[in-house]
Amino acid sequence: MRPLLCVGIAIFYINYLKIKTVDTQSYKTVSLNKATVDKNWVVIDATGLALGRLASRVALVLRGKTKPGFTPHVDCGDNVIVINAEKVILKGKKMTDRVYVRYTGYPGGQRFSTPKEILEKRPTELVRRAVKGMLPKTRLGADQLVNLYVYEGPEHPHQAQNPKTIKLDEI
Repeated sequence: MRPLLCVGIAIFYINYLKIKTVDTQSYKTVSLNKATVDKNWVVIDATGLALGRLASRVALVLRGKTKPGFTPHVDCGDNVIVINAEKVILKGKKMTDRVYVRYTGYPGGQRFSTPKEILEKRPTELVRRAVKGMLPKTRLGADQLVNLYVYEGPEHPHQAQNPKTIKLDEI
C-alpha cells in the first residue's frame, strides 16, 4: 500500500507544480540579425542646428535605437544623409575655444585645429567627428559610421533610395 500512496503523492505534487509554472512560450525576445534588419534611408537638414544635438540624434538613428527591434550587437540602424553641414552652429565661444588634437605619428607631429578652421577647410568633417565620438568605439561603431553620408550643401546623390526627410525633434 505504501508504494501506491507515494505514487499518489508524487502525482499530486507534479500536478501542483504544473499549475504554478509560467507559460514561457508567450515571452519571446526579438533579436535581429544581419539578414532580418530593415534599413531605411533618412535625410536630416543641419541648417541652424547645434552640433552636439544634431550629432546625438544622428548617432541614435545610426545605432538603430529609434526602432522597436533594437539589438545592441547588430548594425540595425538606418542610413543617414546629413545635408547643409556648413550651416551647423556652435554656441558660445566653442567655435574658437574648442580644440581638436590629432597626431601624425612622427616626433613633434601633434596638430591642433579649431572648429572654425575645420569648417573653412572641410565642413563635413566637423559633423562626422561629432557623430563618430557618440558611436561605440568598436568594430560595430566603425560599421555604423559607414552608414553616415554628410554633404556641405542641400544636394545629395542618393535620390534613388527615396530617403525620408525627418526633423530633429521627431527622432
